[in-house]
Amino acid sequence: MEKVEKPVRVSARGAATRSALLEAASHVFRTVGFDKAGVSEVVAQAGASVGSLYHHFTGKADLYLALYEEFQQRQQDRTHQAVVQARARGESDPRRLMNIAARAYLEGCIEEREITRLFYSGDSPPGFEALMRRQLREWTDRNAALFRKAEEPVDEALLMIVTGAISLAATEVVNREDREEARRLADAVVERLSTVAPRAE
Repeated sequence: MEKVEKPVRVSARGAATRSALLEAASHVFRTVGFDKAGVSEVVAQAGASVGSLYHHFTGKADLYLALYEEFQQRQQDRTHQAVVQARARGESDPRRLMNIAARAYLEGCIEEREITRLFYSGDSPPGFEALMRRQLREWTDRNAALFRKAEEPVDEALLMIVTGAISLAATEVVNREDREEARRLADAVVERLSTVAPRAE
């Protein structure tokens, strides 16, 4: 008889502890940097125990990666929602949809600029840059899918350049102390991207 796996249930208390640990890790990493941060500082900030941290995470690198994964999920939600709303308004041009998604991504970076700065600072766990590159590749693939769905020509080299440009733009907009200045820069970047059209294959 095949064994049926029971779904893992996380108690409300466990979920609250995990959330508190992530919030504390975000504060500590942003304050002293990932490399200098210690697990003891995180648990003290969270009002938790070292044991509870290791119940939910394998260590501070795991905390960092969990923060990044949650941030990226929020960013995916933002860009997806922006595209859905644009399509509801009748927009179907894949170039404009891609730029709308790019602008939503940059807006998310501005809204969460402190945590975004952490991820782009270079102060990260081993292997993190490879993870970021992989996720950029996945974003390029999603942009390419917009063109294929519309039966438009796909210039993958250009899409890679556009995706890289957005990544670079993110590092710049989050370093603008004035949010409106950051938004003007984000708008300018997306406006320039909108003038570039993929070549036919």
